[in-house]
Amino acid sequence: MGEEIRDLEVASSAHYLRRLGVFDTTMVVIGGIIGAGIFLNPAIVAQRVHTAAFILVAWIIGGAVALIGALAFAELGARRPQAGGGYVYLTEAFGPIYAFLYGWTFLFIINSGGIAAVSVTFARYTVDLLDISISYVKPLAAALLVALAGVNYFGIRSGSVTQNIFTVLKLAALTVLIFVGVFLARGGAMATAPTEIVQGVGVVRALGIALIPVLFAYGGWQYSNNIASEIVEPERTLPRALTIGMLVVVAVYVLANVAYIRALGPAGLASSVAPAADTMRAVMGSTGGALMAAGIIVSTIGFVNSGILSAPRMLQAMAADGLFFSRVARLHPRYRTPTLGIVIQAVWAIALALSGTYGQLLDYVVFGDWIFFGLIVATVFAYRRRDARSGVAPRIFRMPGYPVLPAIFVAIAVYVVASAIWSNPRNALLGAVLIALGVPAYTFWSRRTV
Repeated sequence: MGEEIRDLEVASSAHYLRRLGVFDTTMVVIGGIIGAGIFLNPAIVAQRVHTAAFILVAWIIGGAVALIGALAFAELGARRPQAGGGYVYLTEAFGPIYAFLYGWTFLFIINSGGIAAVSVTFARYTVDLLDISISYVKPLAAALLVALAGVNYFGIRSGSVTQNIFTVLKLAALTVLIFVGVFLARGGAMATAPTEIVQGVGVVRALGIALIPVLFAYGGWQYSNNIASEIVEPERTLPRALTIGMLVVVAVYVLANVAYIRALGPAGLASSVAPAADTMRAVMGSTGGALMAAGIIVSTIGFVNSGILSAPRMLQAMAADGLFFSRVARLHPRYRTPTLGIVIQAVWAIALALSGTYGQLLDYVVFGDWIFFGLIVATVFAYRRRDARSGVAPRIFRMPGYPVLPAIFVAIAVYVVASAIWSNPRNALLGAVLIALGVPAYTFWSRRTV
């Protein structure tokens, strides 16, 4: 008991170093969103809604939803610019058990599942580009996770520089893809569409299921809030970075889908297993396919790095509250990073990468992610009510459209979770079981701190 108290005292005296400006934070926002999803998920969307119009509508709706969520997180980050992001907001608004379940789910499902899935995608494209055996897929995925955990172990600056480099490179790759698909491709848009056209009630159901891969591709803006303690002037920087980053991503995603449709047509997009590579190959031959494979590899590296960069800060915040292993609360005396949290995150992500595939993890991640997205955005209502009771409104960024926009977001989050259950009940059940396992874990940790 005495050792635990000393550990918590060490944690409470530890502090992060504020080193990230607007550009760095914007790169974390963009890098946390753009991973493998935009290169793979458009094919899944096309399979579910079939027509060019509905494909674009799904991506526009998804972008609007994500932008609303980002604006809510911008206000929350300005209110509480602390490491841990959503964990901090849920603790203050609804109580520690909800915050703990979020941290628990973020570790075991949301973040680890996401970076594991994308690390597998990195490995698949790498073996294809290098023309080596598929037996190297799992070892390469694990190696990427180990390497990026090592980069982030040695400080926020090394992790941020890595993030900046790979985010700029992935934006460059997507710019090339968009230019080729929109301006150079011919004939794809006239390709024969599937005969099954979604109508009536089927539109609502199809769009709901299509939004699962869309919102998976748009997810990740929350990563920047987890590192708020390392951002310079976070009250101003976070809202700017979230708004700029989200607008860039929405524009890139919609234009990328225009490129796919022009190059491949709705039917070709739906039948493609690698739409980005097929788009480049349709115009530039095998050279274009190889270039896009390299671009996808770069993009996946940046996404995985953003997950490893931000998630351990939440584990450190949990441990500092006595709701996780006390040693996780410690920051490295020299690098000022939550090193044990980085190790734990990497080990679990490696386990998922070695045991699952991208398709199996997709619904699994979205189910847990959007339960807590809805809850975290709902904390805006709790904070605003406190402002009204106190009669003092803090002079910070406040999301526009309150209370309509956050209410819409929460309703859509419920809709997405229901669609995830509808689409894959088994994965949703597995996700629910893992979340529920957090309840006895919370009971264990909370009793230790009493």
